[in-house]
Amino acid sequence: MFPTAVIFDFDGVIVDTEPIHYQAFQKILEPIGLGYSWQDYVSTYMGFDDRDAFKAAYKAADKELTNTRLYELIELKATTFQQIIKNGVSPYSGVLELINELAMNKVPLAICSGALRCDIIPILDVFGIKNCFEHITTADDVEQSKPDPACYLMTKQLLLNTHPELNDTLKRVYVIEDTPAGIESAKRADLTVIAVTNSYPSSQLHHANHCVESLSELIGGNWPEHV
Repeated sequence: MFPTAVIFDFDGVIVDTEPIHYQAFQKILEPIGLGYSWQDYVSTYMGFDDRDAFKAAYKAADKELTNTRLYELIELKATTFQQIIKNGVSPYSGVLELINELAMNKVPLAICSGALRCDIIPILDVFGIKNCFEHITTADDVEQSKPDPACYLMTKQLLLNTHPELNDTLKRVYVIEDTPAGIESAKRADLTVIAVTNSYPSSQLHHANHCVESLSELIGGNWPEHV
């Protein structure tokens, strides 16, 4: 039994880019004395978009961050990220099969991510799945990052604009998330959430409607009927 539509987060759901994001942040922040540990990244920064991540790092050090400097840092981080991914990235187990299965069954698909569009599109191209997604909402499209619901509200409306029939089955428009912030964002947009334990243990994802250890569990139409 397939959902009526699926909205995928990107980092931590389709591809494990979190270590790459962390590495890119540290290349920029460590030379100016604002670096932090991987554990700090997981507990504090993961789930933020680049804007809020830089703001949080400066706030933690009690340093002022002007808007001009913020956008310089964002551009530098995007360039650094692109350089790092040239070494290659790998999708999570089962996710490409799941996306292709849903697309073959004409389930509308979208991405809702706190990453920049320039971080996402090259990886989707490498995986050959960009055309599977009707809508891609990124940090470029909203001013607030998760857990604010703005990105999921926008993605939900885009899907409703192209598929008005989804109004009758909104409870089966599923979001796939991997972080507490992402789950909160989607739930505040009144969407049903399936969490995957790629980044956090299930004990930290309990606010989701359902949790799986791997997206491979959903292949073959094995979606929960009631979540």
